[in-house]
Amino acid sequence: MTILVPVLGDQLSHDLASLGDQDPSATTVLMMEVWDEATYVKHHKQKIALIFSAMRHFAAELEERGFSVDYVTLDDEENSGSFTGEVARALDRHEVEKIRIVEAGEFRVADEIETWSDQFDLPVDILPDTRFVATLDEFFAWAQGREGLRMEYFYRDMRRKTGLLMDGDDPVQGRWNFDQENRGSADPDTDFPDRPFFEPDAITEKVMKLVEDRFGDHFGTLESFGWPVTAEDAKKALEHFLDHRLPCFGATQDAMLVGEDFLNHALLSTSINLGLLDPLYVCQRAERRYEDGKAPIEAVEGFIRQIIGWREYIRGVYWWEGRGYGDENFFDHQRGLPEFYWTGDTDMLCLKEAVRSTREHAYAHHIQRLMVLGNFALLAGVDPKAVQDWFLVVYGDAYEWVEMPNVVGMALFADGGGMASKPYCASGNYINKMSNYCNKCRYDVKKKTGENACPFNALYWHFLDRNRGKLGNNHRLGRVYSTWDRMKDDRKDEYRSSADAFLETLEPAKEGWARN
Repeated sequence: MTILVPVLGDQLSHDLASLGDQDPSATTVLMMEVWDEATYVKHHKQKIALIFSAMRHFAAELEERGFSVDYVTLDDEENSGSFTGEVARALDRHEVEKIRIVEAGEFRVADEIETWSDQFDLPVDILPDTRFVATLDEFFAWAQGREGLRMEYFYRDMRRKTGLLMDGDDPVQGRWNFDQENRGSADPDTDFPDRPFFEPDAITEKVMKLVEDRFGDHFGTLESFGWPVTAEDAKKALEHFLDHRLPCFGATQDAMLVGEDFLNHALLSTSINLGLLDPLYVCQRAERRYEDGKAPIEAVEGFIRQIIGWREYIRGVYWWEGRGYGDENFFDHQRGLPEFYWTGDTDMLCLKEAVRSTREHAYAHHIQRLMVLGNFALLAGVDPKAVQDWFLVVYGDAYEWVEMPNVVGMALFADGGGMASKPYCASGNYINKMSNYCNKCRYDVKKKTGENACPFNALYWHFLDRNRGKLGNNHRLGRVYSTWDRMKDDRKDEYRSSADAFLETLEPAKEGWARN
């Protein structure tokens, strides 16, 4: 008899709760490449290659540790195409006394696992995922009774719990947040460090061929694939960031430059979300750089906040809000996603650059995602479901638990303010301040309306005007609406007509990009 331990594609950690205290001789690890997971949305080619390659490498590492691994490849002729189908087949191959698995990160998979005990007439132990700093019970206790779930207060609790950047009960240097120092633009002449690139080995090359053969119509390209696919390489990527980019990370984390896809960003979220890197370990390594005087507090605090603050918080929001959160649509936006989100065929250089980087690398940094791609979708009134599908498809670090709350609550304010105190909307002035896109764009950011004006300018006022009934009492938008009220009626009409004329030019995306 054996204990069957299914390990999912985002659970590639040797300290996984289902593996940690298991006797390898009494354990069969089941790993499955299944069609359902690769195609429930049509994931970016690099995302599929990353997960499958990392899975195959992890399986080999488990075998070296003495585990028996039952690994089902996608091209196995008997592959059923689903997790449940593959567990059923494994039960035919092995004498199993019980199933032991770490809880899934997403509702869709969690619901499937919940059926296994009855379906297979076996005990199924579903263990909590201990790879997060906060347990779900801790997050739920924190969220209970709050009118709005503001990340900053949760983040402070995580600092206290971990002791990161703490001086006793107080934050080091007397401040919790150094965000004000981390909002600068970047000099276009800056010599940014090269991205750490991990040359595909034989396993990865085989997976890449599989992906090209089986998922050739999916978005993206494999030409620049160089992500870490093992814990060893992920740690090398971490050290590269700490050595070469962390000291300047804070100062340029919100900046955008033409042709600079990575700047001083960490590029670690794919490895953390797969399980190749432990998030607390990552933060502790960054903290040590501050303590050793090798990185400034604003850079280290900003980086740590993204992990034990934002990442942990987003996961909590996903499970707290529940399955219906993805259906939220506060503004009743119904417009289809524009075709250029897939093709990059637009004269708006900021959007063109963000889509190009996304297509080439399955990556764009957080300001491109929020203040360019998300901001445009919000101002243009794009259906939140369509935006969720797009973000889930195109980014290598995107899983529903992290993508859905970021899109619904942060980028689109579709939850009406559950996460954010106001919509993250901006005119072209913000993009001009934070980038060099505008001085290379065919649109004039200084022109407010008309054919050659930056579309963000008219869309900004158009969005606020048409949604005044829902946003007019928002205390953070009072000055903005006062500015609108002081405008002459003919000026308001110019904004409205300019925005309407631009929106008429948007081509909706063809079917088949995101889902079959």
